[in-house]
Amino acid sequence: MLRGIPSTMGDTHPLNMTTLLRHAADVYPTTEIVHRRIDGAWDRTDYAAMFRRVSRLAHALDSLGIEPGATVGVLDWNHLRHLELYFGVPAVAAVMLQLNLRLAPADLVYVVEHSKAQWIFVDESLLPVAEELADKVDVAGWVVMTDKPSSEVTTSLPNVRFYEDLLAEQPEEYDFQFIEETSAAYAGYTTGTTGRPKGVYYSHRSMYLHTMGLIAALKIDYLDCVMPVTPMFHAVSWGFPQAAVGAAAKIVLPGRFTADDIGSVAEAIVDEGVTVANGAPSLFAPILEYIRTLPQAPDLSGTRLVSGSTEPPLSLMKGFHDLTGANVIHGYGASETSPLVTYNWRIKPELAELSDDEKWDLKRSQGLPIVGAELAVLDPAGGVLPRDGKSVGEIIIRGPWVTTSYHDLADNDERFHDGWWRSGDVGVIMPSGYIKLTDRLKDVIKSGGEWISSIDMENAIMGHPKVLEAAVIGVPDPKFQERPVAYVVPRSGEEVTKDDVYEVLRERFAKWQLPDQVIIVEELPRTSVGKLDKKLLRANWSE
Repeated sequence: MLRGIPSTMGDTHPLNMTTLLRHAADVYPTTEIVHRRIDGAWDRTDYAAMFRRVSRLAHALDSLGIEPGATVGVLDWNHLRHLELYFGVPAVAAVMLQLNLRLAPADLVYVVEHSKAQWIFVDESLLPVAEELADKVDVAGWVVMTDKPSSEVTTSLPNVRFYEDLLAEQPEEYDFQFIEETSAAYAGYTTGTTGRPKGVYYSHRSMYLHTMGLIAALKIDYLDCVMPVTPMFHAVSWGFPQAAVGAAAKIVLPGRFTADDIGSVAEAIVDEGVTVANGAPSLFAPILEYIRTLPQAPDLSGTRLVSGSTEPPLSLMKGFHDLTGANVIHGYGASETSPLVTYNWRIKPELAELSDDEKWDLKRSQGLPIVGAELAVLDPAGGVLPRDGKSVGEIIIRGPWVTTSYHDLADNDERFHDGWWRSGDVGVIMPSGYIKLTDRLKDVIKSGGEWISSIDMENAIMGHPKVLEAAVIGVPDPKFQERPVAYVVPRSGEEVTKDDVYEVLRERFAKWQLPDQVIIVEELPRTSVGKLDKKLLRANWSE
């Protein structure tokens, strides 16, 4: 490492997550935090009140014997208490472990044991999950989070305490100490990988810098209203809770919701004036469908809907733009990258002469790197490919919030290359700097020696007005090695045929590339974080 002349600045002043909340409480104490309770009702508080509760929480954690370096698991939805834990646990130098409640039971047991979690905080609605877990893991105890009096909650969990009872016993002031910024603040475990989930531990420093990068990229400030819709139990909700607090923006927490009450989320976006929200296309699509049913579409001009997990279809982006004025911004990243490393909001000035169709096509890409994140394209031999928009290879990433190893894993080499994290995504970097994924290494279809992009084919199919969703997989073929098969979900009340799908595909794909089969289904399988579960589709096909 090269070293120059020492600076005279405050380089020894650690970057701590607690300072974000303290700033919001000190400077914007009355800014609202709107949150949905367990019973579905909405409630309101503010930053000053939240800081007092986090201070009580810090005392409570001390009373439980949670020391610096300890791991505290959380089983919860996007509730206010979850947000308090986001700041309270790291504030005492402990690690907040995100427990993805949609993991398979065996994987959830592995995560608790591998991380050596000491206490687990659990929402009352998730007690069945916790109780199934309890006799398989060795933890010191459980803290139940509920809106009811503790006397009204029945559970078989051993050594149980209750969140509100713990906080009620504690003072509202806490002497928060500076924490070594390289200490872990959060821990999450990857999903959708082969083998057991892999642990990613996020430091105070990395999350602080990611927060600043996110605020700058999306221009979030105290006049904004942020709704973290992506689950707070996975990939730190893409850093949106921290960014909202760091910018002292109004926050709207949607709590627990299902497809049946997606209307309540859509209504909250409108009623509370949400200007920034995150989610997968699988979430934004039903919100758009709900808005289509309203007598008058709301004006969401200026609203930034950051869409990740999978590439948002043009029909989704254009639908929100034309109907409401909202801007769907494709964001790209992974658990290993905190996660956002690119975003696609505005068209660069030098590309202003592109046609409207070309601009929309550009918006399909993963966009431009956030300052601090570096991306490159790797060829199979380990060489870096040129940024010419043509040289296809694996996307590799490095930066101050990108992991350099997995937690307590003997063999890390497979997913890293000379300090870069190997994403497993295939793509190109254009001369203009835009990143464009063409597929996952495991999803790209090789037919007769030629490559077919499943992502491009899915987006083309979803361009048909009758189609809601689509997934394309490669299936074994004795002659061509692999052939594409398309699974298609029609919009409500519509019928889609193979000819309908071929009609839109012929505009962009050669005849030999067209899928051999088009299978109409009511819904597509998804992973715990909303991604298309192509692994399951391929497994079902092989059966």
